[in-house]
Amino acid sequence: MTEHIHMSTTLWQNTLAARPDADPHAVQRERLRTSYTELRRKAAVLLEENARSMPDFTVHDVSHVDALWETADLVCGDEVGMNPAEAYVLGCAFVLHDAAMGAAAYGTTVPEALGEQRWHDLVSLAYYEREGCWPDRDELDDPPAEIAETCVATAIRETHAEQAKRLVDQPWRSSAGNEIFLIEELQLREWYGPLIGELAASHWWPVDRLAGEFRHSIGSLPWQPSEWIIEPLKLACILRLADATQVDSRRAPGFLFSLRRPRGGSREHWRFQEHISRPYRKGDRVTYSSLRPFPPQDATAWWLALEYLRGIDRELKAVDALLHDLGRDRLAARAVAGVDSPERFAELFRVQDWRPIDATVKVSDIPALVGTLGGQQLYGDEPEVALRELIQNAQDAVLARQTLQPDFPLGRVEIRLTENDGDWFLEVRDYGTGMDEDTLVHGLLDFGTSGWSSTSVRNRLPGLADGGFRPSGRFGIGFFSVFLLGDQVELITRRYDASLADARRLTFDGPSHRPLLTPVTGQGWVPEGTTVRVKLRNSPYASKGLFSRTDDERLAQLAQRLVLENAIAIHTWEPGANDPETLSPFSLASGSPEEVFDRLYPPQTAASRAGEEKLRLQTRDDFVRRATEVRDAKGQRIGLAMLWSSMLHQGQRDFRGTVTVNGFLSDNSVSFAGYLAGQPSRASRDKAALVASRDQMRQWMRTQERRLRSAGLFDHSLQMELAYILHCAFAPLADDIAFALTSQGVLCLSELRAWMGQRKDLFVSFGWPLSWRTRPPQLTHPLSGERIQPPENCVFLLQYGSTAPLSEVFQSAANRDTAYEFARDHTTSTWQKHRWRTSGDLYGLFLRTLSETWSCTIESLLAPLERRDWSDSLSLDEENLGPLPGYHFRRPQGS
Repeated sequence: MTEHIHMSTTLWQNTLAARPDADPHAVQRERLRTSYTELRRKAAVLLEENARSMPDFTVHDVSHVDALWETADLVCGDEVGMNPAEAYVLGCAFVLHDAAMGAAAYGTTVPEALGEQRWHDLVSLAYYEREGCWPDRDELDDPPAEIAETCVATAIRETHAEQAKRLVDQPWRSSAGNEIFLIEELQLREWYGPLIGELAASHWWPVDRLAGEFRHSIGSLPWQPSEWIIEPLKLACILRLADATQVDSRRAPGFLFSLRRPRGGSREHWRFQEHISRPYRKGDRVTYSSLRPFPPQDATAWWLALEYLRGIDRELKAVDALLHDLGRDRLAARAVAGVDSPERFAELFRVQDWRPIDATVKVSDIPALVGTLGGQQLYGDEPEVALRELIQNAQDAVLARQTLQPDFPLGRVEIRLTENDGDWFLEVRDYGTGMDEDTLVHGLLDFGTSGWSSTSVRNRLPGLADGGFRPSGRFGIGFFSVFLLGDQVELITRRYDASLADARRLTFDGPSHRPLLTPVTGQGWVPEGTTVRVKLRNSPYASKGLFSRTDDERLAQLAQRLVLENAIAIHTWEPGANDPETLSPFSLASGSPEEVFDRLYPPQTAASRAGEEKLRLQTRDDFVRRATEVRDAKGQRIGLAMLWSSMLHQGQRDFRGTVTVNGFLSDNSVSFAGYLAGQPSRASRDKAALVASRDQMRQWMRTQERRLRSAGLFDHSLQMELAYILHCAFAPLADDIAFALTSQGVLCLSELRAWMGQRKDLFVSFGWPLSWRTRPPQLTHPLSGERIQPPENCVFLLQYGSTAPLSEVFQSAANRDTAYEFARDHTTSTWQKHRWRTSGDLYGLFLRTLSETWSCTIESLLAPLERRDWSDSLSLDEENLGPLPGYHFRRPQGS
């Protein structure tokens, strides 16, 4: 028999190796040894297939299996004895624990082995992580190749331990149709197979689970000595630590690295393992060292090595604590040497030409950090934001339950505002999925987790993606906004498929204090789902209260203002009300223009506001005529809006455009009326970038301009207001759109050329401090409102920018003259830098037109300004006005 490395280990020699002297158990020992050798031979072929599926991973072939016998010697020392039956079972678990790290171990494709539900859940998460949105059904069934490849690797990594448990009983078919088992002997497979599978799987379990799963010893087989008793807990601990500590250069050969060229994080794993020599034990410390120093370019790998070995240290200490607490024999290895500090680690893992300093961000007081970032510091000072987040979380929970239980009848969210002895309470209840205790502790209370996009939640609720569930939540910290409302918060939850005994209450006294988790007892029936109840810090009617931004101080109106579209009904109870008001489900993407307008700008019901309602109906008719859709690349509506001028209406009510994030209010804008879908750029979601691309918004802008022209609304005043954004969107600005104002009136581009050609000098100003918002536009004194008559050679460029989000889509910088980009980093205000900065806006268009009209260069216009230090001004001899800033241009001689 060929000698292999594992055969020289103490563990093998003391248990399964043939004895040179008389051995009363030679036959039994030989039987186990032969079975293991045959298993190892067959599994070696299977293990070789791992690299095909996971080429970026370090070596997981039979050499890794053999090395586990060495590290088992290392962690056991002389403290733990083992009989041949235990060594056989442990050795088989060594072979199988990573045997499913390749697709070949699944007997079919990985998606088929995983099942449609779990595969779709995995694709959904990967798609969300890459694209920032949830996939549709077609993308779930046929994901992009890169996402599918990522999902296969993730599935194998997450399920290989579970699949390893099945390999003992899994047959393969030979070419002749015969069944091939990894353990051929039937009695050994049937007797030890389940335990071997459980042990193989256990290396991915939490340490605490080992005690519960492997409590009892297992007696010997009839043909074995009675003292060959197996202690599964001991074997599980040895397997776990042998696998954890088996890190050295044999796992990452340099030549194999050059052949496979691993990517991303895997590359750094290869780099640091390539440096490591075989570990040894000194006392109870496992010691690792590097074969050569780490140069600066390998600093990332050095830090990864430290973190990785700290992980091994935690495993060793956790197993030691478990065995100590259970009164079991402790293993010899109990910690890793040198990982307590970077300086000590550098003595073992040498560095060259750099010095490791542990300057990473540390959070020593987590509750204090949550208290600082939670609530106002994260979400601002608008308490209504907390209600928005609570409604969103509640709706997501109900939609998730409807996905898992399509016949679920209680598809609603309930919101109540109550008063008790002068204290106000807000309550938001859903009948959704609810939470178990682990989700409460490791999900809700894990500040910054990704909520529905987390792997743990999807694993606990399989089938969500398969059922089409697409949550609104994104940042996973929305619950903490509740502290905008008050410090005393109570959360009661019960998972939808759990018993009453599993209901839990979580109470807070502010975000910086540790919450109290208790069972819910003595309250009778606790419905499935979640209820959040908060004692309001301020009265809802106070200036900083919940209703501070509503017109009629009603909960129903506030809910409608925050929730522009909803998939489930929202019931609101006003204080003292016996019956709720209902906000029915509504979709902005499919609503008619009339329905969308009414949802965004609901009717005024009070008789005293009849005039405002009349204006609303007039604006509604205008919206129906003028609003146009914005559609994404898939043809789905992501906006319905019209360009809007604040001067087109009068009265207390305006009709600001709404930027929505998953149907919830994010921001408002005076640039348009209607809605545009956005995606949040920060957790507070008070600002959002549009979902639509620049080209999609440009198409919408062009349509809006045509409709304004055809409706006869595109007068000089509106042209002046929209000129800047139209220029940014379609540079250069059309010749017939007014954007300049003189003593003779407004000028469009074609008229401006003629005006310039008649003059040898002119003064250009940008309006301030004058006002011009009159119909028709004219310059007026900012205090008296009286008309100002400027000199005949004075021109005002009124390039008032549009507000967000249109200003963020159409930025003047996109139209800059690239010929002057070289000057962007000039350290002084040179004329070239001035030209670069302004070339994309209306002033830049003015300068270009002026140089063409006067037949001169840009330099001849701007260089004199630079010499005058950009300090020109004009006096209008108006009381209380002062000098008017701007630039004086003189026509160069010879032009």
